[in-house]
Amino acid sequence: MKTLILVRHGETEGESSIRYHGRNDVPLSELGRAQMRAARAAIDAHHGGLAFERVFTSPLIRAAEGARIIADEPPSLTLEEFAEVHFGDFEGLTREEIRARFPDEYARWRADPLSPAYAYPGGESRAAFATRVERGVARMLSLWTPQGALGATRAIVVAHRGVIRTIVQTLTAAEPEVELGSIQILEHAGAWTPAALDLIAHLTDVRA
Repeated sequence: MKTLILVRHGETEGESSIRYHGRNDVPLSELGRAQMRAARAAIDAHHGGLAFERVFTSPLIRAAEGARIIADEPPSLTLEEFAEVHFGDFEGLTREEIRARFPDEYARWRADPLSPAYAYPGGESRAAFATRVERGVARMLSLWTPQGALGATRAIVVAHRGVIRTIVQTLTAAEPEVELGSIQILEHAGAWTPAALDLIAHLTDVRA
C-alpha cells in the first residue's frame, strides 16, 4: 500500500494566516517552525514514524524549510508545479485590503473564489493553477516508486493550501480545508482514498 502524507507549511513572517502570499517567497516565522516540529512529532507518534521513500516540496522557502524540519532524509525533491497560485495584484494583502483597493475585482473574486474561470488580476487563473498542479501530481507519482515496485511505501509533500487541496481533489475528489500546519493522509490500495483529513490536534498548544 502507498501512503501519501501532505503537510501545509506553518505560519510565516509574512503572516500567511491573514495575507494572500502565493509567489511571495516569505520564510517561516518562529511559530511556523514550531508548527512544523509539532507536525513532525504527530507523524512520528501516530502515523508510523518518519521513514519516507520520497520527500516532495514546493520551491518556495516556507515549504522547503518545513520539509527539512519534518523529514531528515532523504533529501527533498523540489517540484516547481507545486508552487502556490500566483495571486497577482492581491499578493501580500489581507482580504480587507483587497476589498478596499480593488472593490470591483474583489466582488468578482468573492462571488466564486475557486471558480476555474477566475483569474487573479496580474496573476494566474484557477484553471491554469489546477492544470499545473495536476502535472505535478503525475510527475510526483512517477518519481515516487519505480514502475513495477511492490510493497508498502510512503511519501510526504510539504506545500501550500491551494496545492494540497488540488492534490487531494485530484486523487480522491475530497475537499479538505488545509489549515496552516495541518496534515492530510491519503492511502492507495487499488485506488486513492482519504485516510484522514484536516488533522490539527497537534497544533492545539503550539507556541512560538
